[in-house]
Amino acid sequence: MDFSKYPAELKPAVQKYEDFIRNKLEPDLSLVIEARDAIYTQMSEYLKLKTHIDTIRTQKLDELETKVDLGSNFYAKAFVPDTTHIFVSVGFGFHLEMTLDEADKFIDQKIAHMEK
Repeated sequence: MDFSKYPAELKPAVQKYEDFIRNKLEPDLSLVIEARDAIYTQMSEYLKLKTHIDTIRTQKLDELETKVDLGSNFYAKAFVPDTTHIFVSVGFGFHLEMTLDEADKFIDQKIAHMEK
């Protein structure tokens, strides 16, 4: 930055604040943005699941044939013989078997918690 426009006695203070912004605040902001983006991604996944639950209900599907994303946009066919229960990721690598109603309630609570 060009310090020539500042009086000589302010230059050290301006430099100190510039360094603080560059070395502390900008890296912290990057970390917060990454954390926010991870939460938005997780919320998006829960909202997709909620949409799938609504589809199962409205179309009264007893069984389901679908594709499952295995990662990196690599999909495999999947057959679900009973749609009355689904497994929902509840965090920390754990999945719980829930009814569609339980999953709906859980998703609503999870989204409300993530929005805080």
